[in-house]
Amino acid sequence: MIIALSANTHMPSKTRALLETLVDTFETVSGLPVQVHDLVVHGRQMGACYQKDELDASSRALVESIEQAEGLIVTSPVYKGSYSGLFKHVFDLVDPLSLRNKPVLLGATGGGLRHALMVEHQMRPLFGFFGAHTVPTAVYASDSEFVDGRCVDPLLLARCREAVGEFIALYRGAIA
Repeated sequence: MIIALSANTHMPSKTRALLETLVDTFETVSGLPVQVHDLVVHGRQMGACYQKDELDASSRALVESIEQAEGLIVTSPVYKGSYSGLFKHVFDLVDPLSLRNKPVLLGATGGGLRHALMVEHQMRPLFGFFGAHTVPTAVYASDSEFVDGRCVDPLLLARCREAVGEFIALYRGAIA
């Protein structure tokens, strides 16, 4: 199962809209289903826990679904040059060996282009720690690429298709 995780902190959210674009593209091209999660649903309770066994059933199921995933599609808003603290906290609770050799597609949203390298300097090293295989094309989307909460910029949509194509190639190689 492919797990998609949006680290948005409110709804509606551009971060969630980017995730939906990536998931829709993946499902259309691959014909495979994706299980989608929003951290905003788990946030308050999850942030108060230091270990996985302290989580409520729903939040524990989220962490376990990440650990058992065959691949991940993750998006986070950029906060002060990095992913959200809750996003990091979730992965602090994930077993360090559980993501080894699994494909991960990285995405992020921010107010402008000055945040674009966050996926390279923050997200990619996090998943490198886990030994995951991040796709070469990460997708960063700034406010100007959305209209009415939807990804509409043709170049953004092309980056999404490219990243999803790379993700599918890694995924198919991992399960072969």
